[in-house]
Amino acid sequence: MIPGPRNLITDVAGLRVGNAQDMDLRSGVTVLTSDAPFTAGVCIMGGAPGTRETDLLAPDKTVEQVDALVLSGGSAFGLAAADGVMGALKAQGRGFAVGPHRVPIVPAAILFDLMGGGDHGWSTSPYPALGATALANAGSEFGLGTEGAGTGCTTATLKGGLGSASAIGPGGVMVGALVAVNALGSATVGDGRHFWAAPFEQGGEFGGLGPAATYPDEVRTKLGSHRNTTIAIVATDAALTQAQCTRMATAAHDGMARALVPSHTPMDGDLVFAVSTGAQELSDPVTDPLMLGHLAATCLARAIARGVHAARPLPGDPLPTWSSLSPSLGQ
Repeated sequence: MIPGPRNLITDVAGLRVGNAQDMDLRSGVTVLTSDAPFTAGVCIMGGAPGTRETDLLAPDKTVEQVDALVLSGGSAFGLAAADGVMGALKAQGRGFAVGPHRVPIVPAAILFDLMGGGDHGWSTSPYPALGATALANAGSEFGLGTEGAGTGCTTATLKGGLGSASAIGPGGVMVGALVAVNALGSATVGDGRHFWAAPFEQGGEFGGLGPAATYPDEVRTKLGSHRNTTIAIVATDAALTQAQCTRMATAAHDGMARALVPSHTPMDGDLVFAVSTGAQELSDPVTDPLMLGHLAATCLARAIARGVHAARPLPGDPLPTWSSLSPSLGQ
């Protein structure tokens, strides 16, 4: 597996990602968009999701393409980030044509980061403005770790964060993943620095420690802390239908299970959007979707580890960062 030139989801040509965060709030928003609408699907496997406009992504629904996807902190308050994105897209003349009107299609998913040490005493929601700013910041390069929707993220043992990865598939097809890691479970094994996703690492992208030498009988969780959910986007330039995008999103959840232990719990809202820009036609309609699902899962596992690996410390953090752990724990 060879990563794309940036090792980001924006290696899928035409996609752009923007972040916005409020460090007093300890929360933020990440937006994925493109200059043209793109086909999208979704698969939700967590027991406590928070979503907006995901029903229209089902394969039997009328609208098959969207203008942007939003990942946000803030629990249900964060769904308002899509309002800011919609307003900015409307001002650009973007959206689904309905007579003389344009209605931007902006599905969104949220995670719970209200207990991450931020000041949530606001009376007017900050999330629409954060959404609009994230859209304005969208480009081919973007920060990982404590950025955007990853700002207030945690796992069972360490700070979480925003992660991304990419891979070049057969025939030059590009696949990428973007994720905000805020899991009930852990991305690392026991109390150490080894990542569950280590078998899939490329080029030391999250520390290069390899797999752990031993594995504990019990798993670590933050059960009772009420600050959970991992939300992600996988993308490809292969031409997929909405049904095929949905299948790729479903397969990508395997990557979440490989990188977070446990995952898909009743207290997580684990969700994966899948995106197709349609730039490359499938050469084999049977084997290509299978390989795309595998690549999406692998990219997502790597992106999860990269998000935790890149988290940076802030005053008052409830948990340490991966970078702050003693190197002796990586032996």
